[in-house]
Amino acid sequence: MPTFAEQIQDKSGMIKALFFDIDGTLVSFKTHKIPQSTIDAIGMAKNKGIKIYISTGRPYSLIDNIEEIKPFVDGYITTNGAYCFIGEQVISCSPIPEKDVRKVLGFADEMDFSTMIVGEKDLITYRCNDAARHIFQEILNVSNIDTGIPVESMLKQPVLQLTPVISENTEQQIMPLLQGCTCSRWCPDFADITARNANKGNGLLAVISHEHIQAAETMAFGDGGNDIPIIQTAGIGIAMGNANERLKSVADYVTTSVDEDGIFQALKHWIF
Repeated sequence: MPTFAEQIQDKSGMIKALFFDIDGTLVSFKTHKIPQSTIDAIGMAKNKGIKIYISTGRPYSLIDNIEEIKPFVDGYITTNGAYCFIGEQVISCSPIPEKDVRKVLGFADEMDFSTMIVGEKDLITYRCNDAARHIFQEILNVSNIDTGIPVESMLKQPVLQLTPVISENTEQQIMPLLQGCTCSRWCPDFADITARNANKGNGLLAVISHEHIQAAETMAFGDGGNDIPIIQTAGIGIAMGNANERLKSVADYVTTSVDEDGIFQALKHWIF
């Protein structure tokens, strides 16, 4: 009977697709850039015929920090799995029920917090404040957080994600009142609310079903709580060295941090 490590090593030879979170995985929080070793490793994987997918909490319009690897990317899981596409083809779309969207906006008014509203086409930051600007512009290096589109216009399109700037205590107060939603958190300062069935793991399943790839033939990388579903769903789940302890506990392998060539080190271990 082969050991668990030997079984995992056998699976690594079958890998046909790699799924990468962006912030804290591909892109350093310190430099806001992709390390050159990561760019080189992804290029090497692509040359071996392995497909490359992005798996992020960001909407596509805010993916502005992966230009160096975009030519390698075959498809995207965005907004924590609520919107997945390959080329011009939408693979899955899971909007939040409108009644739950309106509840969150009501909570924002009552409890005085900011929330990003991500629609299928547009986004705005409702009740944008200094805390939201600090998080999105300074920590995440995102500039276009407030497009000025009226809220009611946003509600005329499917809303894929709400990102309220709230504490975990506030999250625990409001989430039981949102029957059609789930919540994940990859930064202590805000939460990502999506439709109940939307997460990165289900996004992976939608993509590989379309691409005729088996889950055992995939490898996923992440660093935050919102990566747990995809790390558990992929054939091999890799936690970055800078990941939180909960993610590390469910991963098959823990590599070094994003700033210590973590992706290169993991792919060198498993693929090259």
